Amino acid sequence: MNSENSPVPVFPSTALDFAMRFTSSPRGARLARRLVSHRLDTWGHPYTSTANETLTLVTAELTANAVRHGHVAGRDFHLRLTGTDELLRVEVTDTRTECLPLLSHHEPPGDAETGRGLLVVARLASRWGLTPRTGAPGKTVWAELCVPRH
Repeated sequence: MNSENSPVPVFPSTALDFAMRFTSSPRGARLARRLVSHRLDTWGHPYTSTANETLTLVTAELTANAVRHGHVAGRDFHLRLTGTDELLRVEVTDTRTECLPLLSHHEPPGDAETGRGLLVVARLASRWGLTPRTGAPGKTVWAELCVPRH
């Protein structure tokens, strides 16, 4: 029972979870990014909040990498977004095992046209990493963002 004077938390104390498969295409990556931003807004992190903008950008990088480097013909990528009072986590799983991202903080040469996406993730996320996909070929690249308590 909730009295009128009791504050209603912006984020429930139980974990929130959203998961969906997307076509491994630029359109799928764009849709995933938009749905993450929308879901965060419904979870109490408005579109213009730092948490929403940061995790949406991280999602854009991870999903673009899944499409560009993790694409296997006929296979989708999977996105999972979870949240608690203190932590937001995005996971992007693709089915390509042999193409692993480098967990390096070194910038590519100045004239390189690609290779900076994971540097953006590393600088924006509180933590990030890579885990093998369980039960099937592939990998999951994940990123976490610590969020201040409301």
